[in-house]
Amino acid sequence: MAKKKWSPAAPDASAQDKPATLKDLLRPEIVNKLKQQSDAMKAEEQARKAAVLEQAEAARKAEEKRLENDFGHLLSKSSADWRKHK
Repeated sequence: MAKKKWSPAAPDASAQDKPATLKDLLRPEIVNKLKQQSDAMKAEEQARKAAVLEQAEAARKAEEKRLENDFGHLLSKSSADWRKHK
C-alpha cells in the first residue's frame, strides 16, 4: 500500500479576513429598531391581506345570496330531469 501524503491543514479564515456586513457596521440599537420596523410592516401587510380576503368573502356571500333570489339563475342552474323528483 502506498503511503498517504499528508497536507498541512488549511488555515481557518479568521474574523478579520471576512468582509464587514452592514449588521457589523451599524450600532445594535439601530439594528433592533430596524427589526422592529420590519416586524411592524409585516404585521400591517398581513392585516391588509386579511382585510382584503374578508372583503372578498363578504362580496362572494352577497352575490350568492342575490343569486338565490334570482329565479332565472335558479332555473338555469337546476336540472330539467323531473323524474328524479317524482
